[in-house]
Amino acid sequence: MQENVLQQVTEIIRSNPHSGPGLQLYALISTLKMENSGYLYMLRKLRDLSPGHRQLAYGLMELMAENGNQGEAWDAALQEMDEAVRGG
Repeated sequence: MQENVLQQVTEIIRSNPHSGPGLQLYALISTLKMENSGYLYMLRKLRDLSPGHRQLAYGLMELMAENGNQGEAWDAALQEMDEAVRGG
């Protein structure tokens, strides 16, 4: 599941990094790497996502709950997303 969710979110961000869903998913995934800050994400922002994008957001949260927000696949996906948002 981890690679599938990460792959889908990466593709959304890469294809349109400054779209509403792209930026919201990027904000969520950016907070899921900050355990010391308590993974702060404004949950009401989920209302702005389509049902399909919300499912991806829930998948990212599940990855965090399973400690999947670390490791090579996670780091590679974050790097790709960072580059897309900064370069796009």
